[in-house]
Amino acid sequence: MSPAVSSFLKARVFGAIALAAALPACAEGDDQELRALTQAASNNPEKLGEELFQTTFEDTNGRSCASCHVLGEHTVLKPEHVTQLLATNPDDPLFNRIDADDPDAEELTFEALSKGLVRVKIQLPDNMDLIDFFGNVVTPADRMYEVWRAVPTVENSAISGPFQYDGRFPTLQIQAQHAITDHSEGPQIPESDLDAIAAFQEGLFSSNRAKWVAKKLDKGIPVEEIEAPELRMDELTPAQARGRDVYAAACEACHGGATTMEITNADVHALAFLELKPDGNVVFDTSVTPPVVVPRDPTPDNNFLNIGLGNISYLGQIYGDFFGPRFNKDVELPRYRYRFYTDGTRTEQVVDLPPTPVTQSGNPFDLFAALDENGAPIVGPNLLPQAWSTDPGRAGITGNPEDFEAFDIPPLRGIANTGPYFHDNSAETLRDAVDIYSRFILNFFTPLGLPAINPPEPGSFFPESLNAQQKADLMEFLLIL
Repeated sequence: MSPAVSSFLKARVFGAIALAAALPACAEGDDQELRALTQAASNNPEKLGEELFQTTFEDTNGRSCASCHVLGEHTVLKPEHVTQLLATNPDDPLFNRIDADDPDAEELTFEALSKGLVRVKIQLPDNMDLIDFFGNVVTPADRMYEVWRAVPTVENSAISGPFQYDGRFPTLQIQAQHAITDHSEGPQIPESDLDAIAAFQEGLFSSNRAKWVAKKLDKGIPVEEIEAPELRMDELTPAQARGRDVYAAACEACHGGATTMEITNADVHALAFLELKPDGNVVFDTSVTPPVVVPRDPTPDNNFLNIGLGNISYLGQIYGDFFGPRFNKDVELPRYRYRFYTDGTRTEQVVDLPPTPVTQSGNPFDLFAALDENGAPIVGPNLLPQAWSTDPGRAGITGNPEDFEAFDIPPLRGIANTGPYFHDNSAETLRDAVDIYSRFILNFFTPLGLPAINPPEPGSFFPESLNAQQKADLMEFLLIL
């Protein structure tokens, strides 16, 4: 028996764990090792899941879960790993045609994959179409769109969910099956295998603090009653303690306390959902000077936010590093506009997003938006002119224009180990991510009381909501989460 066949048979036997008790006694010549492994796995689903996580299933393109969720790299796909693997083993299953920059090219290149990005194909909701800049419907016949996204860590899955950046998978089992189907191009696998893979993922933690929180939740303790373990398990350095205070002021409203993933400030959350006109432009209250945006009613059951990260990637595609370093700027990201309808008949339009930019110069890439007859800016949900979107985010799942370019709030636990950052790896380092928040995001959420009043740092043009010391201290705290 070859090593490859033996490995596969072991995985298949593991997958039959639910039937282990019904197997007859081993006959002379049976593989005693496989029988022993089956018996051991029946008492250890996490061990079974670990084996299956690294198994290449039958009738796939050769990838396993671990091909993209690299176990030695905190289950993310780091650009350094991809670059080294491409140089040393270009025939590795990771370099499959489906994740080539152009899958139909004769000579494949992997610039996007080398940024830690994989191609994700998603079916449009029935009440959406893709449109071009002039408003013509360009939805393909199969109603699929594709985006480039980072590979999220599966560490701390026990305290997160739903799964993927747009929250399209409610359970780890569904997520695992779609990964095998979509990224490994494989078949349906037994539910017992999916359960085992989920059990393995739920046992992966970035730290004992994260595991402690998970145990509290498993006991049924409400998350709001769980104290952040950093306040009881660790003796923080002065810088970390100051960083904890900065986190409380700048991050906790959306990322929360113990799990670092739940929204806790409804006023801040409401500001991410803006009232829109039928043309997609934002409604402004012009009874005050200057005009202010009109938020929708708070949506407490929605843990997705548009904080402008999609717009940041768009600006990186147009202006490169002008708005700060953009790790994904050299990858050609998709260019979409979306039409939303009232229902699946797609006969009555609701709104087009992003709206067709109308600017003072007539140039859709001009940063200075025109004013309407009431003196209000003519801008879309990101409050800047935007000709197209690189990723619809949650709206591509729900069909709800309120979810335009909104993404799930991932846990911050273990964040020091999971760069690059954001849904499309636009921030290469954790410090880059902190800079983006300080310069472009925190000042928009006025209830935080963090206007951009600090002077620009060297090499930047933009005032900061956090000063240099606050950012340094916040980094020290984030590194221990």
